[in-house]
Amino acid sequence: MTKNTSMIITVVLALLCSCCSLFTCIMGFGGITGNGTYTVGGAEQPMPPVAGYGLLCVSIIFILVPIIAGFFLLRKKPETMPISDEPTPPTSL
Repeated sequence: MTKNTSMIITVVLALLCSCCSLFTCIMGFGGITGNGTYTVGGAEQPMPPVAGYGLLCVSIIFILVPIIAGFFLLRKKPETMPISDEPTPPTSL
């Protein structure tokens, strides 16, 4: 994989995950403060604070995904040494 492909993958992941993270973070803060609601079966109910904390944890995971992917995709890979069939010469003391 080339460096350009790795950079494109990292940028796309960052854009997708940042949108999801922003949405879940806003919903999480709404749930924690008591301002969040959800609709089940036609009745609107307040969101429990536990759901807000869960959404904040999910938003942290969404933030970490592009950071970890960028680290593994953009790091400098170690150089591989060519394998030779010739025996190594003895060392002199």
